[in-house]
Amino acid sequence: MAGILLDVHSIPAFLAVAAAVTLTPGPSFVLLLQVSAVHGRRAALANILGNSVGVLTWGALSALGVSALVAANQLAYDALRVAGAAFLLYVGVRALLPRRPRPPMNGNAAGLSRAPAGPARAAWPAARKGLVNSLANPKLAIFFVALFPQFLTPGTAVLPAALAMAAVIAAFDILWYGTIAFLVDRFRRALRPQLMHRLEQASGAILVAFGLRLATQAR
Repeated sequence: MAGILLDVHSIPAFLAVAAAVTLTPGPSFVLLLQVSAVHGRRAALANILGNSVGVLTWGALSALGVSALVAANQLAYDALRVAGAAFLLYVGVRALLPRRPRPPMNGNAAGLSRAPAGPARAAWPAARKGLVNSLANPKLAIFFVALFPQFLTPGTAVLPAALAMAAVIAAFDILWYGTIAFLVDRFRRALRPQLMHRLEQASGAILVAFGLRLATQAR
């Protein structure tokens, strides 16, 4: 990757842009807070990895011209925008709904509460959330189309360079979001469950707001 990045001019400027993009709060950040508050650090790390796979996918798609097609075609952009908005609204509304009491198990264990889902079971849905949130974000397509050409030197192999730059952004995401996941998990262990549930609801309300803005926002 170091050799590929040598074909990218203004590397300090690119790193500054990548850091600014990572540190700017958005739906991915809020979704991470929600997953961390509800399921803990392991699920949060899975969510981060899912989001990073989506970032790398958009990096590859930008090099292949798909991102430019989404940015130029109003129908494709609107379809992706509606899908992304529907996803954010779905996740946000679910967080706002009151939790249902767990029914008793059948058989010999009747009358006992069902145990909550283990970390491994929560990790896969969390990873899917991160991946879908990233892939259904039309702003990522436009971002990569606008960003990458500014830092590529003439004659550079586009696909390897785009993947390298997307990998840098994904690495920044893993570092920053991983730190947030660790901190939220520590608070989750120290605070009462009711307070973490309030954080879950607050994140759900913010995701609904993001979804409504994406649904009604022009390009």
